Parts: sequence; structure tokens; C-alpha cells
Amino acid sequence: MSSAFVNSIIYAFLGIAILVVSFFILEILTPKHNLRKEIIENKNTALAIFFGFFMLSVALIIASAIH
Repeated sequence: MSSAFVNSIIYAFLGIAILVVSFFILEILTPKHNLRKEIIENKNTALAIFFGFFMLSVALIIASAIH
């Protein structure tokens, strides 16, 4: 395997791990509101769209930092 391929795999897993950690940090920062419950049970579309854009922006920041 080439070094570039291995580095890509490592950075992909690192980026995903950081994205998951940022999700849990956001859950901790909003103790009064359970985001999963609000999106799934209460069908809060606005929160789902906002959270999707948040995760997309964090992913772009991580990708820029790693690249």
C-alpha cells in the first residue's frame, strides 16, 4: 500500500472521530434539550436542518485543518 492511501484512511477516521466528539460536546452544551429526542420524537425539522448545517461546517473545518 502506498503511503498516501494509508494517510488518507487515517485522516478520514480522525476526521470522523472529531466530528462525533463535536456532536457529543454539543449535546453536553445543551443540557435542557436532548437533540436526538427533539429531532426524532418531536419532528423538529428546523433543528434538524440547523444541526445538519452545523455538522457540515464542522466537517469542512476539520477537512481544511487536516489537509
